[in-house]
Amino acid sequence: MELIWSPWRMEYIMAHKTPGCVFCDKLVCGNDEDEHVLLRGQTAFIALNRYPYTNGHLLVAPCAHVSSLEDLPAETLTEMMLLVNRGLAALRQVMQPQGFNVGANLGKAAGAGIESHVHIHVVPRWNGDTSFMSTIGMTRTIPESLDQTYRRLLEALHAQDSDGSA
Repeated sequence: MELIWSPWRMEYIMAHKTPGCVFCDKLVCGNDEDEHVLLRGQTAFIALNRYPYTNGHLLVAPCAHVSSLEDLPAETLTEMMLLVNRGLAALRQVMQPQGFNVGANLGKAAGAGIESHVHIHVVPRWNGDTSFMSTIGMTRTIPESLDQTYRRLLEALHAQDSDGSA
């Protein structure tokens, strides 16, 4: 049997589940780097998924604690989609994916892991990224740490601000 070293998963397995909202907690934490918050807008923000499907898995969420997109005002929906676009551009620059999955899971039946705070997933994809590990072993391999991915994407997002492409 081959072993896969992924010590960061133990934090998830052993973590005490707090009663609060992970997205709201990210906003009030005061340490964006620790929470992997990449960009704060006026009504929404971009963060790395702490338990990603692939490297660079982003989450775009509103600052408001609502469970569905139809509960958001137009300006928040607009900003969320603009942040999705900024995330796509940063991921293209930093990770050169060959495609993306972008979407929201609304409700438990749709696969929402966090039902109470709507969010959009931006998942970079590469040809052949579903390896035998995912198919047979029901295991994904993530070759880069969240902190490394965070630093690379943060630099790309800041570069967008300075060159006017935001």
